[in-house]
Amino acid sequence: MQTNDTYSIDGQGLDALEARLHEDLEFLCYPGKDWVPAQDGVSDVVIIGGGMCGMVAWLNLTAGGIRRIRVLDRNPEGYEGPWLNYARMRTLRSPKTLTGPAGGHGALTFQAWFRAQFGTQAWETLDKIPRPQWMEYLRWYRRALGVPVENGVSVEKVEPQGDLLKLTLADGDEILCRKLVFATGRDGTGGPNIPGFVEGIDRRYWAHSADAIDFEALRGKRVAVIGVGASAVDNAAEALEHGAAEVRHLIRRKTMPTVNKMMGIGSFGFTAGFGELPDEWRWRFMQYSLSTQTPSPHGSTLRVSCHDNAYFHFGKATVRVEDLGTEIKIHFADGTAHVCDFLILGTGFVIDPMARTEFGPVAGEILLWRDVYTPPEDEQSRDLGNFPYLNSDFTFREKSEGAVPWLRHVYCFNYGASASLGKVSGDIPGVSEGASWLAKSMAATLYSEDLSTHWQAMLDYETPELDGSEWTESELPQTTKEKVA
Repeated sequence: MQTNDTYSIDGQGLDALEARLHEDLEFLCYPGKDWVPAQDGVSDVVIIGGGMCGMVAWLNLTAGGIRRIRVLDRNPEGYEGPWLNYARMRTLRSPKTLTGPAGGHGALTFQAWFRAQFGTQAWETLDKIPRPQWMEYLRWYRRALGVPVENGVSVEKVEPQGDLLKLTLADGDEILCRKLVFATGRDGTGGPNIPGFVEGIDRRYWAHSADAIDFEALRGKRVAVIGVGASAVDNAAEALEHGAAEVRHLIRRKTMPTVNKMMGIGSFGFTAGFGELPDEWRWRFMQYSLSTQTPSPHGSTLRVSCHDNAYFHFGKATVRVEDLGTEIKIHFADGTAHVCDFLILGTGFVIDPMARTEFGPVAGEILLWRDVYTPPEDEQSRDLGNFPYLNSDFTFREKSEGAVPWLRHVYCFNYGASASLGKVSGDIPGVSEGASWLAKSMAATLYSEDLSTHWQAMLDYETPELDGSEWTESELPQTTKEKVA
């Protein structure tokens, strides 16, 4: 097949792309030299999460010569992350040209993967990346790099064992490691946001947008959706497309969010500089973004609004849900109410370290933003205050110095890091930069911890570069002859 002038493997298939990728990696001396002293039965790093963040973290650590890494994921192979689980949008929000988890390798980008199979014309025609196709790309990414993800493995408990961390798995097995990375995505430092007003309501009447929902069972039903963010809108669309009699969005806000404020200031400067800003500026950026709310994507909103039986109700803050026996009644702060058959909570996720059962009661010792910073009255945010206040290398900090020193070995490479370091550990635009910083920081820490070993290795190194065979005596420079004499 004839190649494209601007892209040597255009339309030639994945075999050609993988050959190019492996050659590029070889030119860059990948994987990096194995320099971390091995400890019998101990992993240098364990990464919890084998999705996009976990894999690009593994790539950068491996490139830096950190080799003894285990990557664990609780989901079956090919179903890591949200893409084929609870994500229900048709396409990604991110522009197709973003490099995502490529880690600086052009041949690892989605664009390279797509063009290798379908060619330039198809690429230029493509608008947004279909969600299932993004998962196909990530599956290829794993295979092409040989990322050693262990599927069906869930960590139940993390605790110290001397200078190491001991991970107890759901099946009772244990892993010892030096460093632990939580690459656990959107709910990585918390979980789904379940409002108190559904407490005591039978689960046959409601679900969170992150749940496995039987949308076919909603055919002919009256469905209410709380929220108007991306997940709320996508779940509403699914219900409508599966034949729901009606879907009503119940929205606390008075108006529809329309502007994605963070998109307007996205740049390498913002990505690189956010974590260096004073606390008041980091808080200000994040609080403003949360308060203005990221709108649902244009396509997702059209997916709902094109249905005549879809309705948007603003100024409807839910205060109570009542079980009527065969249906539920939703009560609002304005005194009105609405009766429906099923309720979907498009209420997103909360940051709450106490929800991470792996830490046990130690989670309460994790330093949070509310412990460190008091915002002005007009910038208050309870949700933002619950984010962990991280070190610059993604590690957790203790509330009381010396109380839980092993937290410095645990890295928060997920959404929970965004208040401290920006969106470099969960979202597609900045994930490669975040993984690069993570790897560099961890390498520096590991080297420092083994400093005496590295110093002794230097003292013991005796391989000469000059062994006396370089010159005959007659060829020696005069000054050298004098020294020999």
